[in-house]
Amino acid sequence: MSAGVSTNLSIARSELILGGQKSGKSARAEMLAWSWLQANADHHATFIATAQAWDDEMRARIVRHQADRAARLPTMLTIEEPIAVAAAIRTHSQADCLIVLDCLTLWLTNCLMPIDQVAIDMNVMKEVIADLLDAVQTARGPVVIVSNEIGLGVIPMGREVRSYVDQLGKLNQALAATVDRVSLMAAGIPLCLKNKEGR
Repeated sequence: MSAGVSTNLSIARSELILGGQKSGKSARAEMLAWSWLQANADHHATFIATAQAWDDEMRARIVRHQADRAARLPTMLTIEEPIAVAAAIRTHSQADCLIVLDCLTLWLTNCLMPIDQVAIDMNVMKEVIADLLDAVQTARGPVVIVSNEIGLGVIPMGREVRSYVDQLGKLNQALAATVDRVSLMAAGIPLCLKNKEGR
């Protein structure tokens, strides 16, 4: 894997990567993982995937992404975890292991609009989000989180969808305040919105 058009492959203690659909978010996360693995033979990387295969199209997409990721990063461990992402971060975080969480958008969907279970109550959801923020802050190794920026378009129709967009915006803001670096992807190019470490 090459660095492509990315100009910043330094590893922050924690990074939130935002962007629209097909903006290069996951590619940025994978390039950071690649850079981490290349830096030291003792380094490891773990990918926490939140997607669930509810239909044939999504199932095929997941299989394709798994195959592509295995080809680009053959030593990266993949963990399928649609809900308990804070626990997964705590379980797999090590000083020599970079974690990629991809993606926060689907995780929030799984929690608030599940297909096969009861949605998490909003009061409980606040505790779940606080637990996620704590897991990111206390992680022993670097954490890279991918999330969609979906608040730039037209106001969606439907109360539930508008509520979801609001909740994702609040979640992104909370994480942005927590992590050391925030990148916004546009046409495959990372734009640095925050860099606490100044690198």
